[in-house]
Amino acid sequence: MALIHYQNCPVCHSGSIEKALDAIDNTVSKETFSIWECNTCKLRFTQDVPDLHTIGPYYKAESYISHSDTRKGLINTLYHLVRNHTLQQKRKLLRAVSGLENGRILDIGAGTGAFLSEMSLAGWQVTGLEPDPGARKVASDKYNLHFEDPDNLFHLHTASFDVITLWHVLEHVHNLHEYMEQFKRVLVPGGFLVIAVPNYTSPDAQNYGASWAAYDVPRHLYHFSPRSVQQLLVMHGFQLQKMKPMWFDPFYISMLSEQYKNGRPNHLGAFIHGIKSNKKALSHAESASSIIYIAKN
Repeated sequence: MALIHYQNCPVCHSGSIEKALDAIDNTVSKETFSIWECNTCKLRFTQDVPDLHTIGPYYKAESYISHSDTRKGLINTLYHLVRNHTLQQKRKLLRAVSGLENGRILDIGAGTGAFLSEMSLAGWQVTGLEPDPGARKVASDKYNLHFEDPDNLFHLHTASFDVITLWHVLEHVHNLHEYMEQFKRVLVPGGFLVIAVPNYTSPDAQNYGASWAAYDVPRHLYHFSPRSVQQLLVMHGFQLQKMKPMWFDPFYISMLSEQYKNGRPNHLGAFIHGIKSNKKALSHAESASSIIYIAKN
């Protein structure tokens, strides 16, 4: 297996990096991975992570909901109940951000197609890129949406999209800067890049430490702080317009984290930590468990 060992920060390229903690892959392999931190931009990243060609087996879990659309277990059942609401919220957000009733949207890591189905039904022209063949098949069978492999990003026409979205996807992308360059190219001038990622500086992350479920090693290559995302956007010529919390994420993440930390569910404890996290995010969006970054090209 080919592993990537970083000598410099994957975002800002600073050489001032050091180990922060060890985390276990609770989803698939039960292996332990080291998470390092950049002292300059405060990105955290998974060190000695499998490269693009060897990481595939770490995604092979029936519980990996973005690929399987599974409803097994309480947490995944609740995820589906909440998803219908969040899909509508995402659609309304994009309409408000772009000022368009029906524009052209590219979704990276489109999964099983629920989000782009929502946008298509609202009249948008949709394009989805998704690496997992199983997820692409679900999207085709369930929504009649036909997604391409992410490599197709490099062949899309210049200035062909009004909005690009990545919902909990950027943390998975090996070719981070190459992708950012392509987003810049295929967006129209004045178009919007919408990135949602977990925030390891959030209260729930601090509470659960190495057991925080959103570390999700080794699938999550990067563990973003608000500062590191802003640094990445500036490097590629994007202007950050707004940060918005994802209000349901701390509950979902805390439920998983309780299981990982204590070996058993604690729904009350998860709910309490979710409330605490959201309470702080009400006045400080940059402290949210997961943050939506809205940037203009």
